[in-house]
Amino acid sequence: MREVKLKNGINACIKRNEDTPRTALSMNFSIVEPEKFAGQYILMNRLLMKGTEKYSSEELSSLLDENAIELFTEMKYDYLRFRFVSLNEDFEFALSILSDIIQNSTFEEFEKEKVKLKGEMFAELDSARVKVLDLFSKTMFKNHFYGHTFTVILDEIDKVTLDDVKSAYKNILENSKKTLTLVGDIDFDNAETLLNEKLGCLPSPFEKESEIPDVSPLKQEYAELIKSDAQQAQIIQGWLVPAIGSEDYPKLMLLNIILGASGLSSRLFLELREKKGLAYTVRTSYENHLKGAVFSIYIGTEPSNIQTSIEGFKIEIEKIKNELISEEELHNAKNNIIGKQQFLTETNSQQANLMAYYSISGKPYEYQKQVIEAIRKITPEELKECANKYFTDDYVLAVLKP
Repeated sequence: MREVKLKNGINACIKRNEDTPRTALSMNFSIVEPEKFAGQYILMNRLLMKGTEKYSSEELSSLLDENAIELFTEMKYDYLRFRFVSLNEDFEFALSILSDIIQNSTFEEFEKEKVKLKGEMFAELDSARVKVLDLFSKTMFKNHFYGHTFTVILDEIDKVTLDDVKSAYKNILENSKKTLTLVGDIDFDNAETLLNEKLGCLPSPFEKESEIPDVSPLKQEYAELIKSDAQQAQIIQGWLVPAIGSEDYPKLMLLNIILGASGLSSRLFLELREKKGLAYTVRTSYENHLKGAVFSIYIGTEPSNIQTSIEGFKIEIEKIKNELISEEELHNAKNNIIGKQQFLTETNSQQANLMAYYSISGKPYEYQKQVIEAIRKITPEELKECANKYFTDDYVLAVLKP
């Protein structure tokens, strides 16, 4: 692995995996300002693939298909990601297309794409689970950029103009931290030369202080939504917790595995589904944003079981706050999460994406090794302390019911 700095100052990491047929690149641009109107960034992202000054949308799509290049843009709250996977022999061509998209997108089909986006969001909101997630997120992140959910976007997106989109993209290009990872069976020197040739002309990284505010501390809040045709009740309870980089980050990852993210062996699954028959699906998640992360519990259940399910959440949270977990359960949870981490980096594409994510989050490219090492050292006492620290009475509880 070699870390290099391109001629414009962009930090890049090149990792060689011999005897792999496809090369993967991931490049992230930090987001340091909230969008002017909800939906501005997601619309901008979709328009990036709608043609450049050199290629129309159709020509671009055909070129990618003909050369078996998978190229995507992805809008996250904290960064804009460009990524592609190509055959090794087509890497230079794929890099040329990526460079063209980044520098010369025309943002064609603005009105058409806006209508399409609204239609897709309306369709998604037919799902009761999507609807309760929307309610939960906009309650958790009230009056914050992270709370720009589908319903908030649908309220504001008609205010977004083409000039807003172009201005937002120009601002991201010129006022962002930029990080890049390249993984494949590639020659270091040749790869560095090509990266400088194709991407060295981009605006230099700009370490502008983020204008996205920290998330306000939570107070207990209950949010309810009635969906008359719902067949099930949907429940989410969540807490604000530290994000990636915190000393408690590995502990929260482990608590997530123990409580609900390890499938059949998780506590909530065993207690609420297997023993009490309350639901087919019950799980936890630990979702990270740089300005505030969320630990949440989700269940879909019969409407008559709403209070029983909420009480079930409380019982399992109190258990992990008051009782030390056994060494066996802790050992199994550590093996589970370390195995998942290895599974998440099997392909060149997965490795490139994860390393670029760590870097844009201000961590070393190989931060995963540090996380795994920290997980190995966690004790039952530390998990109990962590649970008591964050699983307080300050939470958001969102319920959708018929």
